[in-house]
Amino acid sequence: MKRIFLLDGHPDPSPERFCAALADAYADGARRSGHEVRRLDLGAMAIPVLRSRDDFVKGPLAPDAAHVQDAISWADHIVVIHPLWLGSQPALLRALFEQVFRYGFVRAEPANRRSQKILKGRTAHVVATMRMSAFLYRWQQGAFGVRSLEKSLLHYAGVRPVCRTLIGSVDELSDGRRRQWLRRLQEAGAAGR
Repeated sequence: MKRIFLLDGHPDPSPERFCAALADAYADGARRSGHEVRRLDLGAMAIPVLRSRDDFVKGPLAPDAAHVQDAISWADHIVVIHPLWLGSQPALLRALFEQVFRYGFVRAEPANRRSQKILKGRTAHVVATMRMSAFLYRWQQGAFGVRSLEKSLLHYAGVRPVCRTLIGSVDELSDGRRRQWLRRLQEAGAAGR
């Protein structure tokens, strides 16, 4: 059984959001299969924006970001579910990642490119919802927003492999397609992937 950290990365705390339903489905499937799940919701967090290099290097860590770091350190597997806004993560989610993925948490020595990747051995699953077609997002834009999360943050910290699920045209999904996606996320949770 795995220890799974689940982050609902939608900045709107409304439980009617599809990201919240996907997170619920994933957590339900994981718990039913005996996995331990810690869930945090971005919409319930107070995340300040870092404004300087000094803030990033030696500024205080926001309490909610510290909770995320604790959950990541505890976990074997990390799941991030977020909407795609302007081709990438919402600004508040990016602000959280800037707080969480600091040197000392992701790499032992920031100046050394071969420094120990502190999060090595963990795996991840990134789920992104979007209004545009997922196929077009991959084909026309190269899924750059999701790839930046995978490569610049997760891989850099040693998290591999990273599974990716892109859910496109969410505003046009029928109730049946929504149920299919919820079932798929529940199955992913049950499998711990």
